[in-house]
Amino acid sequence: MAEADAPWTAEPDGVTLWIRLTPKGGRDGIDGVDVLADGRAVLKARVRAAPEDGRANAALIELIARALAAPKKAVTIRSGDTSRLKKLFIAGDPAPIIDALARLAPTKG
Repeated sequence: MAEADAPWTAEPDGVTLWIRLTPKGGRDGIDGVDVLADGRAVLKARVRAAPEDGRANAALIELIARALAAPKKAVTIRSGDTSRLKKLFIAGDPAPIIDALARLAPTKG
């Protein structure tokens, strides 16, 4: 996946990741990449947790950390705490994080 079409951007000290979260989604999982009406790419994720008392956000952080084999403390929500659209930051070396994201969300076709 070309980085311009990807829902992530490399930063000097990590990776910024845009996510569309579905709370109470029946299972915890990553469902690939989607393009919003405004043309932005987002990684689709779902968690079983309800969006109450930060439980869905905590479940999302755990899901992303587990999927990327990163410590939970490396994953933070930069914006969108109360929105389905979230901007996350994963601290660390960007190259292996982007490689792992590309494996989670391969290009279609």
